[in-house]
Amino acid sequence: MTGILVVMMSCACNQLLRHWKRIPLVIALLIVTGVAQAQVQPVLNAQQATAGFADSDRQELRHLMQQHCADCHANGQSEGGFAIEQLDWDLARVAVFDQWETIHDRIESGEMPPAQASELDDASRQEFVQTVATPLFAVHAHRKGTVLRRLNRQEYENTVNDLFGTNLALAAMLPEDARSHEFDNVGQSLGLSMVHLQRYLEAGNKVLDAAIASRTEAEKVETKTVWYKDTREASTHVGKSWKLLDDGYMVRFAGGGYPSGMVRGTDFGKAGYYRITVTGYAHQSDQPIVFSIGGTSFAAGSDKPIYGFYQAPSGEPTTVQLVTWIEPRYMVQIEPYGLSMSGFRRGDPIDQYQGPGLAIGEIKVEGPLVDRFPSVGHDLIFTGMGRREIPPRNPNDRTKSWYKPAFEIVSEDLEADVRRALVRVGDQLFRRPVQPETVDEMFALFQRRVDAGDSHEIALRTSVLAMMCSPQFLFLQEKPGQLDDHALASRLAYFLHRSSPDETLRQLAQQGRLVDPNVLTQQTQRMMNSGRFARFIDDFCDNWLDLRQMDFTAPDRKLFPEYDLFLRHSMPLETKAFVRHLLVKNLPIRNLVQSDFAMLNCRLAEHYGLPKLKSEKIQLVKLPPDSLRGGLLSQAAILKVTANGTNTSPVVRGVWVSERLLGKTPPPPPPGVPGVEPDIRGASTLRELLAKHRDSSNCRACHAKIDPPGFALECFNPIGGFRDRYRSLGEGDRVDRVILGRKVNYRLGPPVDASGEESDGNRFASFQEFRQLLADQDEQLARAFVGKLATFASGRELGFSDRQEVQRIVDSTAETGYRARDLLMAVVKSSIFRQK
Repeated sequence: MTGILVVMMSCACNQLLRHWKRIPLVIALLIVTGVAQAQVQPVLNAQQATAGFADSDRQELRHLMQQHCADCHANGQSEGGFAIEQLDWDLARVAVFDQWETIHDRIESGEMPPAQASELDDASRQEFVQTVATPLFAVHAHRKGTVLRRLNRQEYENTVNDLFGTNLALAAMLPEDARSHEFDNVGQSLGLSMVHLQRYLEAGNKVLDAAIASRTEAEKVETKTVWYKDTREASTHVGKSWKLLDDGYMVRFAGGGYPSGMVRGTDFGKAGYYRITVTGYAHQSDQPIVFSIGGTSFAAGSDKPIYGFYQAPSGEPTTVQLVTWIEPRYMVQIEPYGLSMSGFRRGDPIDQYQGPGLAIGEIKVEGPLVDRFPSVGHDLIFTGMGRREIPPRNPNDRTKSWYKPAFEIVSEDLEADVRRALVRVGDQLFRRPVQPETVDEMFALFQRRVDAGDSHEIALRTSVLAMMCSPQFLFLQEKPGQLDDHALASRLAYFLHRSSPDETLRQLAQQGRLVDPNVLTQQTQRMMNSGRFARFIDDFCDNWLDLRQMDFTAPDRKLFPEYDLFLRHSMPLETKAFVRHLLVKNLPIRNLVQSDFAMLNCRLAEHYGLPKLKSEKIQLVKLPPDSLRGGLLSQAAILKVTANGTNTSPVVRGVWVSERLLGKTPPPPPPGVPGVEPDIRGASTLRELLAKHRDSSNCRACHAKIDPPGFALECFNPIGGFRDRYRSLGEGDRVDRVILGRKVNYRLGPPVDASGEESDGNRFASFQEFRQLLADQDEQLARAFVGKLATFASGRELGFSDRQEVQRIVDSTAETGYRARDLLMAVVKSSIFRQK
């Protein structure tokens, strides 16, 4: 092993130095040493793994299986790929462990052996289950404490931006994190590669460049005020597609396409927070007009971010103001929504058009807005030591646009000041008091760089960069067993705020008070009331509910012409607001699938066919008793990420319900079994095709569990709209429908059948009946929800030895209906959270 580590370190350092000639070798060594340590994890040997299986136990288990399972799994029979003669007892091997876990679960549930094929009595069944459970518990309990957990790329971005006061898109610089089932923060899946090491150095340098002041005073706020009528585009489009009013306001009667709502002259050369102020009103309309404020750039392939949606009421001009982060050279772009120039013919005078339009007047952009100078990161590094500008040889150089001041550190006791800076930075980065030997090592690096000719500031910066690349920063420092106060503070912070502990948590950890369950509960509630809790909602929903896949596919515009950017923008907001409401209001977990309310805005209400809403903001809406909506399964975001943009698959949606809501992961399909492809002509439904697919004995058992939830969801199309017939671009009946002035192209194909029968024999005739059956399984919903929370909180997949604790958490909330916040609080107080 030592030889392998030496080779790893040698290769890694050589590659690093080829890319960063100026980065000292010690930084590369620090990173690569951390990589090697991270990769070396203790594993069980065969003797340890099989210690729980005494010889007598193995003989008894073989005897029971020969007596009750041989017809299907012995003497040449291996139904489901399982044969008694091929049993392996080495639980150190993951595949073997998983097989025994499956055997345990199927015997315990009564699924195996089948009642008609065996007379296994309850006592024998219980004895079998207990004999298998004992070594499974021991092996998993040991294994779960050995996995190191690296910060994933979003946690890394949040952490350094919070500590150094920057707002950099660092996650995009780092390799995508691997996932373990739904989650991308599970330690076992978060490896390290040479690419990671290269990118951490790049990201660290970028952070320090942004955090350390490069000027002597804060940049002055600049204001740019623009009217459409004064732009270059006005001379081209006024009178054709734009209408200039007497008050100087410019009217656009449709959004998107050409010409766009780009406002030339609103761009700045520096990234930062800017205040955008837009004044406008609804023209020739007694109803408000929704519009977006976003950004656009001339750079090829650049993103087109939308900063928000707003309303312009009819009548007097109204002013909308927002503060947002804007990248360099991005101009403001304003687009109206829900408008079409119906009846207007190209070439007709635009002044004669009587339809509604969006009138926009003054557009003002102010920035960059700086709430602190120098930055938090600058003060973190340089507090307590003097840092002054080195005067230029010609004082007039300061008036030149190209002038960049140079700085030097001034100190009466340089070593003491540098050591204090290293302690300050180390305490923050490492999330616990930095060890004296680490400070010594970093000061030695500082001194070597000074001796090599670097300035004091560059040398100090190098030491800080080394700490930013240290395993003590990149990995959460958790020892197997009971977590100490600092580890608890980090675990709670990365769970609920997705970043390093704030000052309150650090102080409590330093005082040794976080191990008190009451203090831990108080801090959990405090953090849920913080603005940073929105990060938890975003990341947890993106992982658990797969909302990160919102743009993985694009709906077919011919099949779903009603899909637009306003609807796309609103979809995930509904789901995240819904999950937040469940937690904040502590609602029973059955609301996950059946609620009497929804979180909607005017666009979603229109999409769902509900009574009109006036506001573009997400708000709580009470639903009628017979409503299709209410709960996750009828939300457009969920229905979109479980479809491919053209078709829906009962299998995909069924697996989603099973994994995400019930916590049951279906096995992968047998090798060599082809998937089921939809009939794009619309002649056959996927249900009809699946019926043939299930004729195979290899497929029948799993599809009996997977397909029913998917069948129930067939009444929703790929963008979350209700349907009683499938849409088709081939066969079917023509549709007399106009969307935004254009007649639709799709046709109506076969009718939708949302009925089904669950594997336990429960039948449902509609989505509403299935939803009721699912809501009645509130204990299973709670158990699955606890599993998702605990996985996300601990950064590891739960396993066999966690089952009792999960059930204890669920049971502790049963009397009050398994309420969502109670479940989260119970997870934080559990041994799963408080131990590694």
